[in-house]
Amino acid sequence: MTETTAGGTARTPEFRMAAGVLATLRRDMITDAFAYRPLPLAATPGRFVRRLPAAVRRHSPWSRYAAVTALALFAMALTAGSQQTFLGELGRLVAGVVAAVPILMTLVRPVGAWWAAVAMTLVLAVLGGSWEWPWTPGGFFSYLAVLVLVTLRTGPRVAAWMWLLTLALGFVISLLFGGRPGTNAPGMAVASAIALAVASSIQIRRHATAEVTAQQEVTAVERDKRTLLEERTTIARELHDVVAHHMSVVAIQAEAAPYRVKNPPPELEAAFVTIRENAVAALTELRRVLGVVRSADYEAPDAPQPTLASLDGLLANVREAGLRVEKTVTGPVRELPQGVELSAYRIIQEALSNTLRHAPGAQAGVEVSYVLGGLGIRVVNGAATGDVRPSPGAGHGITGMRERVAMLEGEMTAGATAAGGYEVAVFIPVRGRPEQASEPAPGAAGSRSGSTTGPATGSGSATSPTTGAGTGSATP
Repeated sequence: MTETTAGGTARTPEFRMAAGVLATLRRDMITDAFAYRPLPLAATPGRFVRRLPAAVRRHSPWSRYAAVTALALFAMALTAGSQQTFLGELGRLVAGVVAAVPILMTLVRPVGAWWAAVAMTLVLAVLGGSWEWPWTPGGFFSYLAVLVLVTLRTGPRVAAWMWLLTLALGFVISLLFGGRPGTNAPGMAVASAIALAVASSIQIRRHATAEVTAQQEVTAVERDKRTLLEERTTIARELHDVVAHHMSVVAIQAEAAPYRVKNPPPELEAAFVTIRENAVAALTELRRVLGVVRSADYEAPDAPQPTLASLDGLLANVREAGLRVEKTVTGPVRELPQGVELSAYRIIQEALSNTLRHAPGAQAGVEVSYVLGGLGIRVVNGAATGDVRPSPGAGHGITGMRERVAMLEGEMTAGATAAGGYEVAVFIPVRGRPEQASEPAPGAAGSRSGSTTGPATGSGSATSPTTGAGTGSATP
């Protein structure tokens, strides 16, 4: 069927096909033919280059440019030595330069280099030639070199256009100079077909290898992601089956315990309420962590993360559990980045819970210092006055503290005190904006040394029961 244009002229399928072919020719060989497209440097040295001395290997990225330049110099020497021209030695030199220019142009303007090779063919034929025409021996080599280099830089479709246009060029020249013997247009047609076929196969293989390599990289990344997700799912399942089950049992028993005792005292009821609330809060935090572990694209709920503004609630909670703790804040209180606030809260939380576990009967002190360069935290506990119990944990608390501090580029010290307790001092720098704060009061945390006047952190590591050292370590 035919297609009717706005003017009423019918276009046959053959006409549309021819128009498409001409449009492709124009796009590939004419539009932006002389656009600047530099040849990329070699990404990795080849097997031959890797065997060269180190001084030469440093320049291996320019090996492609060196190879093309060598081809241009060879074409120049061949043309200058074989060209017969009426201009003498000057004409030979000019002919050599004309033959070398199209090869050099393939480095920056590949399609334009082919048009320059066509012009070179005509110029060398005008300057003087031999019995072979229209391509002289030097021009023949230069033209084939340009065809190969352009094909390696573009692709098989451009190679096909160049070969067809080469046939047309040879036909037109033979038609115009039909009485002149010795034309090498048929030889150029055969030689260029072979050269373009080889170059196209190399370019196709190179392109296929790049696609396979890219696909392998994508497959490796996806496989790593899948393996990681499977491992995280296994961890999440174990956490849920073990920790969540026991915490649920604790919450249920704490809620039912007051009903098992006749007329329980108010203090006992309040203690069970606190136990249940802590168990429910722990389950909520655990579910959030499990959601993060299970899925790579998990979106955290909108529930706000704890900050230092929530510190009073944490202290009230541990006081109800029997720990005597005092809080001191020095420096002007200001809002800090969310990561700093959360890490500081978690360090103090873990430190106080470990004080309860490892130093029963001890008194703890929490000092938060807002200083010019960041935030200092100091948590110190005295010696235990009750029975010291070994930690049931894995001893990863101090490691978790150090990881949190290192993530924020801070510093941390931890160790026993002279009074038999334990102290951990941390300084977390806060960069990015100048802070208008007064100098900290004497004795305030904030020095980077981690001493009692330095930045303070959660209480210390879970030490041997015989040491009397207090607090445990923070988990990240």
